[in-house]
Amino acid sequence: MSKLAVAGATGRLGRHVVDVLAERGHQVVPMSRASGVDIITGQGLAEALAGVELIIDVASWHASEQEAATEFFRTSARNLHEYGRKAGVAQITMASIIGVDLATAGFLAAKKAHEELLLSGSLPVRILRAAQFHEFVGQLLDWRQGDVAYMPVLPAQLVACRTVAEELVDLATALDAPGAPIPEIAGPRKETLAEAAALLGARRGIKVVGVDGSGMPDAEIAANGGFLPSPHAKLAGPTFQEWLDIQP
Repeated sequence: MSKLAVAGATGRLGRHVVDVLAERGHQVVPMSRASGVDIITGQGLAEALAGVELIIDVASWHASEQEAATEFFRTSARNLHEYGRKAGVAQITMASIIGVDLATAGFLAAKKAHEELLLSGSLPVRILRAAQFHEFVGQLLDWRQGDVAYMPVLPAQLVACRTVAEELVDLATALDAPGAPIPEIAGPRKETLAEAAALLGARRGIKVVGVDGSGMPDAEIAANGGFLPSPHAKLAGPTFQEWLDIQP
């Protein structure tokens, strides 16, 4: 089994990636500031990558502002390549978002830059583009002001973090690199963010009102299905409702 390092190991997706790797018998090096490894300053990075064969990069910026997120990804990409090359790492696998190649603004545009920055480095890079996570809906509700949550009626094909983690580990550890197009993973059901939020809101006692989402970055692209999975995407459950039914 391989020794893999996970950048962003304590994040929403990273926790699942660590779990999947451990369950499959791999040696895992969780990298986060909590474990003394900072992929931005480089603190602890050389030590963490000693003997590591593969890196899975699921580290993310905590806000949606494009410039700050892009700078985070620029620095993290540079450091992972530089320290990884010195450590003899064979490859980096990153999690991205379906539709980033169309993005022109906001966090998605920063992720588009992230892909480009990683691909321009010295180490081979594999990319998995995922739909928005089931877990993202709760984050949207947490951002509301007051007792009503205004959610965009924009199409989505939400997917569970655990499902993405399994696919990401498959991609990272596959013997052969995927060809074009870039692989995608999404949930089995097309819905709107507002519909999903209403299901979760009903459990939390929050009223959800659907809005057109015109104030969001690239809302027109989203409304036209630009961030939905391509025909080649892998679709995997659970659906949002199924996932919600097993949440504590």
